[in-house]
Amino acid sequence: MGNKQCSCVSSNSPSDAKQRGKKGQDFLSHNSHDDGHNSLAANANESNASKLQHISDREQIDDLDETRTPSDHPKALTIFMSVSQTEMAEQHRLSVHNSASPGSASHKRRSSCSTIYLDDSTVSQPNIKASIKCVALAVFYHIKHREMEEKHTPAIFDEKLHPLSRDEVPVDYAVKLPDHRQIYRFIRTLFSAAQLTAECAIVTLIYLERLLSYAEICICPANWKRILLGAILLASKVWDDQAVWNVDYCQILKDISVEDMNEMERQFLELVNFNINVPSSVYAKYYFDLRSLATANNLLFPCEPLSKDRARKLEATSRSCEMKFKNRSLRRSVSVDNLAGAVNTSVVLS
Repeated sequence: MGNKQCSCVSSNSPSDAKQRGKKGQDFLSHNSHDDGHNSLAANANESNASKLQHISDREQIDDLDETRTPSDHPKALTIFMSVSQTEMAEQHRLSVHNSASPGSASHKRRSSCSTIYLDDSTVSQPNIKASIKCVALAVFYHIKHREMEEKHTPAIFDEKLHPLSRDEVPVDYAVKLPDHRQIYRFIRTLFSAAQLTAECAIVTLIYLERLLSYAEICICPANWKRILLGAILLASKVWDDQAVWNVDYCQILKDISVEDMNEMERQFLELVNFNINVPSSVYAKYYFDLRSLATANNLLFPCEPLSKDRARKLEATSRSCEMKFKNRSLRRSVSVDNLAGAVNTSVVLS
């Protein structure tokens, strides 16, 4: 028994050291492989993260579609401005030529060192008479410069199929171009009877162009009255706090029925995909484009001399807005010396 050999191998034997060395190399190579894989994955994640678009960039993908509908996108040119650019440029050239002639007399009031003239129309409170005139002129340009190819018009907007009065529809109702004064009288009658605001006139034009873009129809002498009526009906319900009911329009237009008004409102909403939202930027774009249209056609907004009381109100309002802008732009790292001019100003609102 004492001479029996033991099969155990010493831990310090060369074979065990070789095995441990091999295992260590395998372990290091495995770890280095994992580290390389992790580094590659990290680099891939970083590259993917660098390729990720910002949310504002991703939203710009839809701009290509929205440019077709100026009533939805603030950067797209309004349809009435695009169809009237050539004529507006010609009128501007003639107005400049006439104003340069010695015998021409301009009715526009000019400001001087002693007197400053301001119109009372702003983007938040437009002048109602001037706004209706501009909208009527925009509708006139739509009809005048419409596409000549035939487009399908829904029967609900055809004045011959759904007349607004009992008077006989003229034979040339579909080809006779209405005058912009006739369009103005039609809009003014509805706005005066329903007591609608000037903002409602601008929203009416937005809904009208949205209908033309979405439904791919054109406004023409045969349907302009009913399209305008549908747009005014929808704008008055969306914009004004005290909306006018459909039966109230039947009191203004004696020969139209409530069922006809309801059906026209329903089809108008379906054709615009029930999109009645009007962003503030789109509203402002239409307001300033209408002012540009008025300037090109010599439609003057009523101007009044700037009084001392109104000048004080404008100065107080301007100072208050300036202080609000400064307070928003301040940072913690800014010196306290910049806060010395921050004084509360009482604003007088009319």
